[in-house]
Order: sequence, then structure tokens, then C-alpha cells
Amino acid sequence: MPDAPLVLGIETSCDETGVALVRAHPDRSELLVDTVASSMDEHARFGGIIPEIASRAHLEAMLPTIQRSLDTAGVTLADIDAVAVTAGPGLVGSLTVGAAAAKALAFGLGKPLYGVNHVIGHAAVDELVDGLFPERVMALVVSGGHSSLLLIDDVVTGVHELGSTLDDAAGEAFDKVGRLLGLPYPGGPHIDRLAREGNPEAIRFPRGLTAAKDQEKHAYDFSFSGLKTAVARWVEARRDAGEEIPLADVSASFAAAVADVLTAKTIAACRRHGVNTLVIGGGFSANSQLRDMAAERCADAGIDLRIPPIRYCTDNGAMIAALGAAVVRRGIAPSALDIGVDSAMPLETVTV
Repeated sequence: MPDAPLVLGIETSCDETGVALVRAHPDRSELLVDTVASSMDEHARFGGIIPEIASRAHLEAMLPTIQRSLDTAGVTLADIDAVAVTAGPGLVGSLTVGAAAAKALAFGLGKPLYGVNHVIGHAAVDELVDGLFPERVMALVVSGGHSSLLLIDDVVTGVHELGSTLDDAAGEAFDKVGRLLGLPYPGGPHIDRLAREGNPEAIRFPRGLTAAKDQEKHAYDFSFSGLKTAVARWVEARRDAGEEIPLADVSASFAAAVADVLTAKTIAACRRHGVNTLVIGGGFSANSQLRDMAAERCADAGIDLRIPPIRYCTDNGAMIAALGAAVVRRGIAPSALDIGVDSAMPLETVTV
């Protein structure tokens, strides 16, 4: 391989077909192109992701998306030095399509294959923006399916899961509350927009797993199911009384409760483990309340906050190519061509 190997990344864990090309320089990762084809519109009328539709959309989009990435970057398949692909977690059908494409490319080109963890990719993508991670960072990865707190000593060989969601993930809770409020799918962006117009202190919704009795066992775990139920009961009571629902205030108060829990537990973990750098990634990291509260609390605590631009928050090929570049840079052995996919891949498993 040349001094700066070219890594092709393929992401198909859910409904986005992502393909990206990253050069793995010794001291940095350079993104050449990031191309995404989404099937979100095909799922909107169902109010959620339909796995069969997502898998078929990946099949249809895979080759055109790969070709578009190559053309945009001005390279050919012959220039690729390694292929990285999401091996889990995610939807089995979607993961299988991406893995099959990556295996075919790796085999046909005679290049190494690396199956990597989707969730860790959400943190690793920040290396494309803010540079390689320092010796130790804390990562909060929040999305539709994950709310995970990770202590990272090395993004490839030293990932330690401190906490995760016990029920609904943050993004999932937003979509469910959005449906409850009659907002279009996905609910997250609509609640975020309404919340900016409302009063976050209008309604005091509960903060899950923050009571003293929860600190010993669940200090860094998250639970948003009770919060979702509290919002539902509040809204139902107003509707039963024939009162108008103040959508902006409900959205702002709900969003504030989620952001409060996420940031409070994360800052506490940083302090306890002596970490001075916090990375926030995943689709829900686009949420403006979370970004604002994290920025304020990190500034107060003297913690360096790194949040990638919004275009890198949702699922994309850049995150997988970035993690693949980190793997290549460390000289990790490639994956076997017969690797399987794992819909529930443990978060401390970075490569398979």
C-alpha cells in the first residue's frame, strides 16, 4: 500500500446507502468524497422503517452510489487499497446487502476487507473534521437506535462501554413523541424546530435514572421510556379536558429533559474518568438543544467538545471509511471474506 492508503467505506445499517473514500495518512484522515442515497421517503408513509423496503433500496442504490463516489473523487476501483463495511449493529437485511457488496469488491480487487462497528463509526467520523483523537476521549453516540456512552483509549483497540439505553434510545423517543403530537415522520427534526419556539421550563418532565437510588447501578445508563409516557399522559389529560396542546412548549420541555439527562451523565463520566475531550455523534447529535446544552456544560467543566457537522451525524459512508482508515493505520489484520453480520454487535467489538 502507498503511504496514504485509499479506503472505500460502505454503510447500510438502516435506510441510507452510504459510500465514501478516505485516505489514511499517518497523521490524519482525508475525506475525498461522501455519497448517500436514502430511502427515507419510501418509509415515511408507514411511519417507520420497513426492513424489506430498506434492503431492496440498498440493492438498487449500491452500484450507482459506488460509481458516483468514484467519479466524484476522480479515482477508479483499481486505486482502492482497502474496503471497510458496516458489519453491525443494524437491520440484518440491510447489513447483508452492504457486506455482500464489500466482500465482492474486496475479493475481485484482491484487497483487504474490514468489517467494522457502525456505532463506533459515529464517533470516528469526527477524526475527518477535528483531527485524530487524543490519547483518551469520551464519546456519546445518540441516534434512533442507540444512546451509548463510551470511554475511548483507542478508537480501534480500546473502546469501553460505560452505559447505554435500557429501553428507548433518544432518537426513538423523539419519533414516538412526534407521532403522539401528530407531527410528520421522522419526528425528531419537527420537535427540534418547535422546541426552538417554546419554553423549556414550561413543563417539568421526569429525568430517567437520575435519582440517588439509580446512581450506583445505572450512573451512566439512559432511560427515556418513562419520559415518553409522562409526555403522553400530559397530552392526553389536556385533550380530555378539551384544552389546546401547546406544541412548542411540550416539544421544548421534552427536548430539554432528554438533553439534560444526556449531558449531565456524560459530563459526570468525563470528570470521574479524567477525560478532557468529549465527542458527540449519531443522528440525534444534530439536535439543537443537545448541542447548546453540551456546549454550555462542557465550557463550564473545561472540557473540549467535538461535534461533527450535521451532515456527518446521520448514517453515512464517511463514518465507516474513517473507522476503516483508523484500522488500516494501526495495521490490524483484515477480516475474513466469510464474516457474518451481527444486528446486535457489542459496542466493544470494533472489528470482526
